[in-house]
Amino acid sequence: MLTGINHITLATDNLDRSVEFYQLLGFTVNAIWNQGAYLSLNGLWLCLSLGEVDVRSDYSHLALGIEEADFEAFSALLDTHNVPLWKENSSEGQSIYFLDPNGHKLEAHCGTLESRLKSIRNAPYDGLRFIETSTGY
Repeated sequence: MLTGINHITLATDNLDRSVEFYQLLGFTVNAIWNQGAYLSLNGLWLCLSLGEVDVRSDYSHLALGIEEADFEAFSALLDTHNVPLWKENSSEGQSIYFLDPNGHKLEAHCGTLESRLKSIRNAPYDGLRFIETSTGY
């Protein structure tokens, strides 16, 4: 049976630049080799793999959690380093949507699945159906 996210692998066309960027975000570098690197952040395992990057224009992205108390300082850090943004936040909870050096879409989000579900109960999406589970969501 599946147990959750094991790791995330992102292509990069410049390994050093990408490692530096993810370190800026707070990731720890665990290993680097000629064709890649392993980094981690609070149990999240990220693999950077050297190769051709072909980022599509869909909504796919990696969302990272952030505490509300840290949100303003994090947003300022991205601005100071001229990190490009790719979307404005229009949903519950503070979010900033930004790009890594290869155009991979990232988000720093304050909130949880529980807080999102609560917000859409109050303002439902078109065609919204809740599937009740034993977790209470």
